[in-house]
Amino acid sequence: MGKGGGCVPSKKRPLLGVSDHGAPDPAIDGAIPIESQSPSTDPTAPLQDRIVQPIKKLRIFIVFYSTYGHIEILARRMKKGVDGIDGVEGVLYRVQETLLPEVLEGMKVPVKDDRIPVMSAEDMVEADGFLFGFPTRYGCMAAQMKAFFDSTGGLWREQKLAGVPAGFFVCTGTQGGGQETTAWTAITQLAHHGMIYVPIGYTFGAGMFRMDTVRGGSPYGAGAFSGDGTREPSETELALAEHQGRYMAMIVKRFAQPCSFPPDHSMN
Repeated sequence: MGKGGGCVPSKKRPLLGVSDHGAPDPAIDGAIPIESQSPSTDPTAPLQDRIVQPIKKLRIFIVFYSTYGHIEILARRMKKGVDGIDGVEGVLYRVQETLLPEVLEGMKVPVKDDRIPVMSAEDMVEADGFLFGFPTRYGCMAAQMKAFFDSTGGLWREQKLAGVPAGFFVCTGTQGGGQETTAWTAITQLAHHGMIYVPIGYTFGAGMFRMDTVRGGSPYGAGAFSGDGTREPSETELALAEHQGRYMAMIVKRFAQPCSFPPDHSMN
């Protein structure tokens, strides 16, 4: 799947079991079937035939740009959701900063956590799914994230990411600042790569309808409000981010299940 393969799940299959609180369905959250021969019990068999190979986890790359840390907070909580699904792990990456150090200092931007590696276009083919996070700039993604997508031309030329599921999460300063349009305008990046956009819809259940608190996020993906920069993501916003990570992990598992296509007799 990491190389762009995968199958679209049948419409006859049951929907992903997500409760009003976003809990995973145990029937879906099971062990990933491994297509391999059982290890030999014959003591005379070669050693490599008697060793049980470890199960390789599916990987979702959580690629983000965060100026003042709000998106990074969401990304870390999203990873918790991904890691909560058996057989799937979330891997955090940030994109390259494009502003000069003196500009960042003047903006009082916090120093980036160098334990999170910078994503390179070449490494994207190793992912089984993506979650891209970025703050808004006039209703569109920040220039740093757009510069990263602009660097993926080689992958686009060979359609290396075609068929790979991907979703978005965002941060805006105000309620009318682009919680939906920031994700909506980013879909073009996925379309040209042939990637499969995975919104969360209303799978968060009752949490999507709460009106008693200010909450970022939309059917397009998780989100947070930063206000003047001092407001941090609320617990509801963090819960939505965790739900999106969990939901995407279940989608990636479904796409990774082995399937076969009927023979093509059109040329017979």
